[in-house]
Amino acid sequence: MAYETITAAPLTPRIGAVISGIDLSQSLTDQQVADLKQALADHQVIFFRDQRLDPASLKRLGRHFGPLQAHALKGLPDHPEVRKLHADENSKHVAGEEWHTDMTCATVPPMGSILYMHTLPTLGGDTVFASMYAAYDALSDRMKAYLEGLTATHDGKLAFGRFDPTGTFPVAVHPVIRTHPVTGRKVIFVNRGFTSHINELAKPESEAILQFLYRHCEDNYFQVRFRWEPHSVAFWDNRCTQHLAIWDYYPQVRSGFRVQVEDTPVEVAAAAE
Repeated sequence: MAYETITAAPLTPRIGAVISGIDLSQSLTDQQVADLKQALADHQVIFFRDQRLDPASLKRLGRHFGPLQAHALKGLPDHPEVRKLHADENSKHVAGEEWHTDMTCATVPPMGSILYMHTLPTLGGDTVFASMYAAYDALSDRMKAYLEGLTATHDGKLAFGRFDPTGTFPVAVHPVIRTHPVTGRKVIFVNRGFTSHINELAKPESEAILQFLYRHCEDNYFQVRFRWEPHSVAFWDNRCTQHLAIWDYYPQVRSGFRVQVEDTPVEVAAAAE
């Protein structure tokens, strides 16, 4: 795929590309934004090297793609839309240490997330992303038909309770099989981090189907693994990916900032057509 203002180097046949030829710390032109949107649609997660960002410039970057969505956990005091991700020798847990799709406990989960990492351990700390397009396509026709029309409950306490045991977190219901609003492709939309149960099934059946889907979605065949370097950026489409932050670097420091971009509610998008 050719773009006017950027170059994309795919990392696997199914997911991921490294983008070059752009400075994310500067205000972007309309064509640059259009090219990045197309690259995200083409590759599901896009990566950038040698970008120097701070919370203010990260917010400006995110707003090129839509309003920013506050996270369920607190943001920075001066930048509430920005979440600091930091792990060191005192950490008991780290963000994203199990497979998940961001904030699916929200009624309208974020369209995407942009993560900037400025400090990395000497080794380790990779993030793995998986394509839910590829995961869906690999299901048998009978399994696709079985899952169509089912819904699942996503509970924020499953993911965030360990960080704030007394907190109150959102709960939402989403289709097990979702159609991506931009590409029209189908995806599997359940994840270990947030999904508690499938609503239309008895508990044993729900647990069995979910465990099958989790293992299926985590197949290496659907993945790209990103090795971070200082001042790298990842921008992923939350509607068609899952990811896992590998915590293999304790007690070293890994630190950065993240913003989430709001999605358009399905009913609003449909009414606008």
